Amino acid sequence: MQKIELLAPAGDLEKLKIAIFYGADAVYCGVPDFSLRVRINRFSKKDLKEAVDYVHKRRKKIYVTLNIYAHNKHLAKIKQHIQYLKKLKVDAIIASDPGIILLIQKNWPECEIHLSTQANATNFAAVDFWRAQGVKRIILAREVILPEIKKIKKQIKSIELEYFVHGAMCMSYSGRCILSKWMTDRSANLGDCSQPCRWAYREIKEMSVVDEQKRFRMNIEEDRHGTHFFNSYDMNLIEHLSGLKEAGVTSFKIEGRAKSAYYLAIVTRAYRKVLDALESKKTKKEIQTIIEGQKAELNNLAHRGYSTGFLLGNEPAHNFHNVNNSVKFQFVGEVRGASGKLNILRVHNHISIKDELEAITPQENVRLKIKKILDYNKKEITVADGGHDKKYYFEFDKKLESGNLVRKVIE
Repeated sequence: MQKIELLAPAGDLEKLKIAIFYGADAVYCGVPDFSLRVRINRFSKKDLKEAVDYVHKRRKKIYVTLNIYAHNKHLAKIKQHIQYLKKLKVDAIIASDPGIILLIQKNWPECEIHLSTQANATNFAAVDFWRAQGVKRIILAREVILPEIKKIKKQIKSIELEYFVHGAMCMSYSGRCILSKWMTDRSANLGDCSQPCRWAYREIKEMSVVDEQKRFRMNIEEDRHGTHFFNSYDMNLIEHLSGLKEAGVTSFKIEGRAKSAYYLAIVTRAYRKVLDALESKKTKKEIQTIIEGQKAELNNLAHRGYSTGFLLGNEPAHNFHNVNNSVKFQFVGEVRGASGKLNILRVHNHISIKDELEAITPQENVRLKIKKILDYNKKEITVADGGHDKKYYFEFDKKLESGNLVRKVIE
């Protein structure tokens, strides 16, 4: 049986390393010109080379996104980029545009191609079509429900299936949105979405929408903060991994190249723990205990509210009031090594010597007591602040491993 893969996002080189450290089997990333995350993507060609070396050294995989819908002006650069990716020996290219797929096959015939969710594969006939074109893996559209996944795998046994299990939901069909281009002249399908679906809107007068035959009416309600009537809840399928596995999904994908390192660590670790439990000899009760624990961890993150998306056949919920859950913790730093008995931290947010801290390790959360804080000149201080690249030295009651993240209790 094929091993289940946990696939995590990498918005930059540091996040890539965090994803691997916290349990990802593979990562996906891309350079800004050809990726659907252009403005928040800090990968350069040099970074990409370092990333491939880093991932392969740890016997993991790296997939590169080339998933824009290209215009004529893009094609020459795309051809050059494919040749560069061939030189780097990335493990697969993620694409949606048939022209780009043809360019990949002409310039790197041996390349493994994964069909992007942007291609909207929602049925077994479409999946069979793409299989015949040489695509090895289909990243199913988020709109595909669980029984449909089972049917697709039953009909096309030779194809690999990948499915999004956690992250932001787009209010448009598989991300094929025109709002951003229309409203701000920034095309979502060229990786430059301004996310107007997340904006607050205000009524000028009492506002409602009705179809021309006056059958369906929607009132656009607002409070003192406005209304967010396009705004979807976030997806969270941590309770449904077993069903997806049984349906034939072999790669579980986390959305979030724009998210923080802290978000990435918590989410990757949560899904790693549950997938490991499903592949172990643990009892159903033991597995459920692990799921409940990781649900609690995911609820500690800032989110818009969670839903199961389309998976169970329901219309995804919408967060009309842009409500975010209240969080108990604040991410404050990354461990960057040690100096004797001191841990070297890159501080992201204010830390006082009296703060109650927790270390986030790949295995567990560890309570910490601060004994001493030293600044970058190793002068003893009582507070440390972020916003710069200088490092601080912390003596805790426990020694931490490089790569661990630190958060403080804010309740």
